[in-house]
Amino acid sequence: MSDNRSTFITDVKTLRERARQHLGRGAVTSTYSGDVSKTIEILQNVLATEIVCVLRYTMHSITAAGISSEAVKAEFAQHAKEEQEHMTAVAERINQLGGRPNFSPEGLATRSASQYVEGENLVDMIKENLIAERIAIDHYRELVRFFGDNDPGTRVMLEGILVVEEEHANDMHDLLVNHEGRPMLER
Repeated sequence: MSDNRSTFITDVKTLRERARQHLGRGAVTSTYSGDVSKTIEILQNVLATEIVCVLRYTMHSITAAGISSEAVKAEFAQHAKEEQEHMTAVAERINQLGGRPNFSPEGLATRSASQYVEGENLVDMIKENLIAERIAIDHYRELVRFFGDNDPGTRVMLEGILVVEEEHANDMHDLLVNHEGRPMLER
C-alpha cells in the first residue's frame, strides 16, 4: 500500500537536477500539481476583491461622520491597511506563479467578489463592510477547499487572509451591536 504522504525523496541528486530544469518558471517546479493559468485567473479576481475592499474602507475612514465616528473611522483605516496587505500578498503570489498582477481599474468591479458601496451614513457603512466581509469569508473558504493540496502555497496564503477577514467581520458586527445597544444582532 503506497501513501503519497509517506513517500519522501531521498535522492538529493534528483532534486538538484530537477531544480536546474525550466528555470524560467521560477517558483513553479515540476512538483506543482495545480493549474497555473487557472490559479492566476482566480487570484486576479481575489486581487480585484482586495483592491475594492481597500477603496471602500479608505473612503469610509475619510467620510464617516456622527457620534463616535472617530473610533469607527480608525477601525475602517486599520481594515484598509490590512486589506492592502492582502492585496500585496495576492499580487506577489500571482507574480511568483509567473503572472502579472492586474491592478487596472478597468473592469475592477466586475472582477471583484465584493462590491463598492459607500453607504449613506455610518451605520450603512458598517453594514456594507460586514456584508463585504461575509462575501469574502465564503469566497475564501471555497478557494481554500479548491486549492487543497494542489497548491499549498496559495491555500496557506488564503487561509491567512481568511482569518483576518473573519476578524474584520467580527469587528463590524461588534460595531453594529454597539450601535443597536443590544448584546447580539438577530440571527
